[in-house]
Amino acid sequence: MRHRKAGRQFGRNTSHRRAMLRALTANLVAHERIETTDAKAKELRRVAERLITRAIRLGDVAYTPHERLSVGDRARRRATERQVGRFLRRFTVVQNGGQTKTVDLVEKVFIDLARRFKDRPGGYTRIVKLGRRRGDNAPMSQVEFVERPETPKVRKVEERAARKKKAEPEPEEVAEVEAEEPSEAAEAEEKPAKRKAEAAAEVDEGDKPAKKTRKKAEPKAGGESKPKKAAKKKGEADE
Repeated sequence: MRHRKAGRQFGRNTSHRRAMLRALTANLVAHERIETTDAKAKELRRVAERLITRAIRLGDVAYTPHERLSVGDRARRRATERQVGRFLRRFTVVQNGGQTKTVDLVEKVFIDLARRFKDRPGGYTRIVKLGRRRGDNAPMSQVEFVERPETPKVRKVEERAARKKKAEPEPEEVAEVEAEEPSEAAEAEEKPAKRKAEAAAEVDEGDKPAKKTRKKAEPKAGGESKPKKAAKKKGEADE
C-alpha cells in the first residue's frame, strides 16, 4: 500500500524526478507560461505554488528594498531566499525579441510574484488542456500564472458597462449616418456614368467622316462637250 506517499513517480528515481521538477519550475518562473504533459503539469503546480507561498508569507518584507528593512527583517528574508534557492536555481537566460536577458529567478519570486499575488490566497497557476500530442498521443497541457503583466485584473462590471455606453453611438447619430450614406453612394454612381457619356460623345464626333462636295463640270469654251461614243457613231455615218 502507498500510504503517505503522495505525488507521481514518473518511473524515475528521486534525484531524476527532483531535477525534472526543478527545471520545470525554473522555466515557469522565467517564461510564466510553458507546455508539458498533463501529469507533469499537475505535479509542477504543487511545487511552484509552494515556493510562491513561502515568499508571500513574509508580507511586505519580500519586496521591500534592503535599505528600508530592519536587521531582523533582513535576516528573515535571507533565510527564506536560501530555502527557495535550495530548490530553484538562481539565474537563467531568457530570449525576448532576439535579445538575451539574464533573469534572477529567486529575486523574481520575491519581488515580482510575491507582490503580484499578495492578495490571492493560493491558486497562482492555471492548467489549460491542449489535446493529444502527435507521436505518442500523450495528453498535453499549458501551465501559466493566473495574473500576468500583459493581462491585468478583470475590472468591475460597472466600468465595462460605462465603456460600452461611451463606445456605442446615439440613435440620432446613427440615423444621420444612414441618411448620408445613400446620397454619397448615388453621387459615386453618377460620376462614372457621366464620364462614360462624355467619352462616348467625343468618340462619335471624332468618327463621323467629313462630307465630300462634288463639283459640277463646267462647260468648255467654244462648244458643248459630247461623249466619245456619240462621236464614233457620227464618224461611221459620214463614211
